[in-house]
Amino acid sequence: MTIRDAGFAPSSLRLRPLAAIALLALLAGCAGTGGGQVAGPEAEPPAQPFSLVLFGDHGYHLDYMDPEDIDPPRTLEQAIALEREEWLEDKRPPDDFTPSSLVRLPATGGYVAATGITLVADAMEAYCRSEGCDAGAMLGDNIYPDGPTGGADGRDDGKRFDDILLAPYRNFVTLGEDFRIYATLGNHDWRTSREAAMAEVDYLSKTRPFYMDGIFYRVKPPAGRGEVELFVIDTEVMLAGTTVYEAELADDGSELPPHEIDEPKPWAKPQNEAERGMAAWLERSLRDSDARWKIVVGHHPLWSSSGSKFEQARVLRRIILPSLCRYADMYVAGHEHTVELHSDSCAAAVPGEALPPLPQIVSGAAAKHRPLNTWFMAHQARANPELTTHYAEGLIWGYVHLRLDGDQAVAKAITTPNDGSGGNVVAHTQVYARRSGQLP
Repeated sequence: MTIRDAGFAPSSLRLRPLAAIALLALLAGCAGTGGGQVAGPEAEPPAQPFSLVLFGDHGYHLDYMDPEDIDPPRTLEQAIALEREEWLEDKRPPDDFTPSSLVRLPATGGYVAATGITLVADAMEAYCRSEGCDAGAMLGDNIYPDGPTGGADGRDDGKRFDDILLAPYRNFVTLGEDFRIYATLGNHDWRTSREAAMAEVDYLSKTRPFYMDGIFYRVKPPAGRGEVELFVIDTEVMLAGTTVYEAELADDGSELPPHEIDEPKPWAKPQNEAERGMAAWLERSLRDSDARWKIVVGHHPLWSSSGSKFEQARVLRRIILPSLCRYADMYVAGHEHTVELHSDSCAAAVPGEALPPLPQIVSGAAAKHRPLNTWFMAHQARANPELTTHYAEGLIWGYVHLRLDGDQAVAKAITTPNDGSGGNVVAHTQVYARRSGQLP
């Protein structure tokens, strides 16, 4: 299931006048230093291209499933019937129904939703070796469905971390000495306890190719030469510190006024002044950064298309979107098991300031399928003119390759076939302008 539009055209490249080019060439020829480049006193060094591979929600592993998905074992027909029932409960158009990829578990004989954890990891590695990747960003729900448990389920978290976190990406260390996958946590990583979540943070901070520096941090990847800075936030903790309602849809996929509060896990609530001040830290860090590209990384999206996360998104927009609109170049997230490319005009977040559109990337299709809700998407587009959806696709496995080059960000939505045959398919390419050069 795919939604596409043309988006907005990339900004035109500015070409130097012919006379200026000739003059520079003449000066270079007269320098007498073997062809050294001569630049004017205000000339800036050329920006270096930098590439990131973005993926999220990869932690669905068939050896660590929810017991309710396994017992009782389901025939293929029963598994499809259950997915159809859930499709209708989620207020999706009945005629759009398509089952996810299903696989038979040898241990039980029952069918369950297949995982793309290894397929996507292999596809990303192959693409990075071919096209280049300087770093990665892992966008949360790294352990699914219950996160690390601290042994509460009778299983060792050390083995769980090795199986789900390290095994798929072990070979990424050979992509470069400085290659790191910068990680954030998602709601499922917080499912069992704060101690277990912190054990995951500790593992990711000590195990290559991963990188974490607490649950929120800022970092300049070495390959970016100081021009790229990532601002990683924990949106689960951020949302747990305020009131969020359960999303409710009418039978036509439109939003209903909420009634039930979405109660967070008590251990996910902010525990200290630093965590309570995360949004202020983000705004201050973005404002003070000297990076050419400022990319904010979280788990929960600002906009998405499945129809089950919009109340979380609404609250998150209230908390951080004004800061993003004023200072950031882009926001990237997971949470939805889809791949989506959006822009927000910032007109609703900071009315009257006439800021350039803020790009948002959702990349959460690294393991388990989730469909779009086209009814909900149509209602959302009508009710929110500040939102432009350039591309959205569900029931796929995939990721996003992001290349920052000059004043452009080229985002490629890439899928790998559902039949498990492997390989990469560039499904959509979106070019975004660098906002930092346009902001007041």
